[in-house]
Amino acid sequence: MIVALLIGRAGSRGLKNKNILKINKKFICEYPLIAAKNSKLIKRIYVSTDCKTISKVSKKYGAIQIKRPKLLANSKALAEDVYKHSYENIKASLKKEKKEITLLVLLMANAATITTKIINRGIRILRQNKKFDSAVSTSIYNMWSPLRARKLKKDGTLIPFVPFKHFGNASKFNCDRDSQGDVYYADMAVSVVRPKCLENIDKGLLPQRWMGKKIASIFSEAGFDLDFDWQLPQLKYWINKYGKKIYKI
Repeated sequence: MIVALLIGRAGSRGLKNKNILKINKKFICEYPLIAAKNSKLIKRIYVSTDCKTISKVSKKYGAIQIKRPKLLANSKALAEDVYKHSYENIKASLKKEKKEITLLVLLMANAATITTKIINRGIRILRQNKKFDSAVSTSIYNMWSPLRARKLKKDGTLIPFVPFKHFGNASKFNCDRDSQGDVYYADMAVSVVRPKCLENIDKGLLPQRWMGKKIASIFSEAGFDLDFDWQLPQLKYWINKYGKKIYKI
């Protein structure tokens, strides 16, 4: 059985109440729920939250509630721990029905750059290629290449965040943002994973260990998870451009 799991807590350390802000008269947390609900490949949707609004909204889409413990309902709680806790609850519940999870579609309440098409593409990738542990939505952001990344020393000097020697022959690179080739970022809109990724989460690649080790790309464009107010116009643009039909805008 393929199941979807949305996580999102009440409040926010960055953008206040980011999960339940509205764009085009819909809560931001609704967009991943709609995308999952419209997928014929997903049989059940689960939600792990301590937020009353997310809980209430998700029930409109038939989502089964997972009560999040206080330990996992604060700003220090890691997404991987919430996914792990939720997976164990879902697995135990389905075992009583003599059913097993084949794939999990992991969603975040603040990641609305998602469509049913992207979800289904990720599911097909894992169905067709057993070598991959997961398939995750990725966007190309060459302007944020690690070659451009800097960190600030105590004396106020900017230095490379990653020493250039790790990039190979630095003489081949220049100020052109495309000179180092395309730079792919997991944009957090969706991670389609095999159960083993959550069962052996400590063995997964950092920083998103729930993705396992062998990760396939689901190509997206300009995807991101919402954390700052300046991203709101960008999110509205994305939804209007890519989600008009699915979100009935």
